[in-house]
Amino acid sequence: MANEHVQAEWAKFGYLFKREEFPAKTVLLPEGEVAKKVYFIEKGCLRLSFNKDGKDITFQFFFEGEGVSSAESFRYNQPSLYTIESLEPSVLHTLTKKDYFEIIEASPLIREAMEEQTLQRLLYVEKLFLSRIKNSPEERYRELLEQHPEILQRVPQHYIASFLGITSVSLSRIRNRR
Repeated sequence: MANEHVQAEWAKFGYLFKREEFPAKTVLLPEGEVAKKVYFIEKGCLRLSFNKDGKDITFQFFFEGEGVSSAESFRYNQPSLYTIESLEPSVLHTLTKKDYFEIIEASPLIREAMEEQTLQRLLYVEKLFLSRIKNSPEERYRELLEQHPEILQRVPQHYIASFLGITSVSLSRIRNRR
């Protein structure tokens, strides 16, 4: 029921959103630039990645119904630590920083929902961080299979390997052992 109230509250601000369509492999925010928009995904898949010594490292995926921005960049006008890119043709509803903060100020209900979403993202990143330290690549793959099968169904293998911190060859070996 609470979710319905939040959706109804968001609908009041629908006129501030811009609906945009992007082809697959479109960079929405390059690493190092300041985020000026927040994206809400109607359709598609976005990935977050960064460059380490010329190597592209994937660390998070977002799907339908989720919102994403480079939080520290969007909030504090700092260069983004990562790139946001569409992996599939995507339909996104975007808000400018000015409009986003106008909504947050006008609606305690939406502010609370966004705080909860931020906390959920933090918890996800904590679990991911701990998994990288504690678990073997095979255990990380098993966790992904159990907790986020949509990633394995929709994301190209080389991005999954990068996300797991292994090579594509290692990922193949793990999948063949299953």
